[in-house]
Amino acid sequence: MKLELIDYLIIAIYFVFVIGIGFLLKRQVKSANDFLMSNRSIPLWITSLAFISANLGAQEVLGMAANGAKYGLYTAHYYWLGAALAMIFLGVFMMPFYYGSKARSVPEYLKLRFDEKTRTFNALSFAAMTVFSSGVSLYALAMLMDVILGWNFDLSIWVAAAVVFVYIFMGGLTSAVYNEVLQFFLIVLGIAPLVFIGLYKIGGWEGIVANVADYKLHMWKGLDDPSHNPMGIDAFSMVFGLGFVLAFGYWCTDFLVVQRAMISKNLSDAQRTPIIAAIPKILMPAIVILPGIIILALQNKFPGFELPVNANGDTNYNMVLPILLQKLYPNGILGVGITALIASFMSGMAGNVTAFNTVWTFDIYQSHIKKNASEKHYYYVGKIATIAGILISIMTAYVARGFNNIMDLLQLVFSFVNAPLFATFFLGMFWKRTTGHGAFWGLLAGTATATITHGLTVAEGKGGWIANTHEYFSGTSQAFNIAWISFLVCVAVTVLISLFTKPKPEEELVGLVYSLTPKQTDSSKVWYKNPLWMGVAVLIVTLMFNIIFF
Repeated sequence: MKLELIDYLIIAIYFVFVIGIGFLLKRQVKSANDFLMSNRSIPLWITSLAFISANLGAQEVLGMAANGAKYGLYTAHYYWLGAALAMIFLGVFMMPFYYGSKARSVPEYLKLRFDEKTRTFNALSFAAMTVFSSGVSLYALAMLMDVILGWNFDLSIWVAAAVVFVYIFMGGLTSAVYNEVLQFFLIVLGIAPLVFIGLYKIGGWEGIVANVADYKLHMWKGLDDPSHNPMGIDAFSMVFGLGFVLAFGYWCTDFLVVQRAMISKNLSDAQRTPIIAAIPKILMPAIVILPGIIILALQNKFPGFELPVNANGDTNYNMVLPILLQKLYPNGILGVGITALIASFMSGMAGNVTAFNTVWTFDIYQSHIKKNASEKHYYYVGKIATIAGILISIMTAYVARGFNNIMDLLQLVFSFVNAPLFATFFLGMFWKRTTGHGAFWGLLAGTATATITHGLTVAEGKGGWIANTHEYFSGTSQAFNIAWISFLVCVAVTVLISLFTKPKPEEELVGLVYSLTPKQTDSSKVWYKNPLWMGVAVLIVTLMFNIIFF
């Protein structure tokens, strides 16, 4: 791929702009609360776009395009089954507890609801997950720069990490959030023309139907048996594994996205943030999944759109977007498209690093190393944690090179951490009898179960490091099944131990448990400002999409 001066200029302007935002916001960041929590002062429209953009990292953009080619329209389940309902549930039911408790992080809420050991376990596992996910973003960008610009893979990793480091180190979470808004628009504007050009070249949706296998153009039709769909999943694993366990585990408990709602100006804004974000979320398949389906059609009709193989000899689905950019974009627009992918990387990595430095500072360092230091002290600890998060992300970027689909890798990580965590939150928020001992041992049992299940099963040559007792059709199928198994084990162990241990007094659980918390009254007079009715409207549209593409 040959870039002209205009393309490099567009990329350079973007880098200057994002770093400039960090320097401009530096004057406003004077304390740990400013650096790590934006002083809870961010407007609703900013938090809503940042909420979705924090999830719209390189692994999302590259990974969902890869899934579109590998699994077809079944990938849309990540949005229309695995996102919308959970985002609405977070806004309507869970944000009053997060925001109302004044917790600075998800692990801190666990401390208030349960105890310190439950908080620490979650903080450590979440910190590990964030830097791992950040490393995946870093790998994705380095791979992109290597293929498109011919940059050395190692050099790309260090240069890109340095840019993210500068603007987070200068402006903290506020800098990351405002850059996420910019990155959201860049991603949409940079990739949407690719979809239009691809559709035009193939002859619209009719061209896709004529040139793509029918079994990749449905969402529910082949879920009666794992062998009838490319994901290798049955309806139970899809609905319970993805639609309930992984979806609610991610959107309702992952501090990376929840943090964007927690920094809202007030509770009303905090509740509406994920629901407003759900509106563009359910439209994103047209931007991030459709390119993968388009390349399948183009492969069948034109030469030159074949996907390469990786070092293991597997089809490298991660190359869908780079190849489409190379083949379909002229110079100028090509620069915008590449900048969009760079922006998606920045969004994903920055979101993970800012979540990591907050959890490390408040939930690990302040809780266990130095409890009563000054705000200035924790401010510097947050900055040091930012440096550490970037360096660890660089190391984990090399781990991601062994996977032919980075979304499979991420779903596997989520099944280890988020699936059992949602069981803990669900019981803790809606069953006042849940105890700290039950929550801790349930989390531990759920995570251990996920580890053992992975060790006993194989998917696409991965797993089975204990013994090969079962083989799944795909890495996605393995992740979904690990998720619901670890969830059920966590529920069972938490309930059992809670029944034999002493719960907290009810007066300590007010504002933390649904049945003991005064119900919120809607102060707005119009339905579209009421989180519940907003959520119902989003669900109706989502249901229509599921019916249309059944």
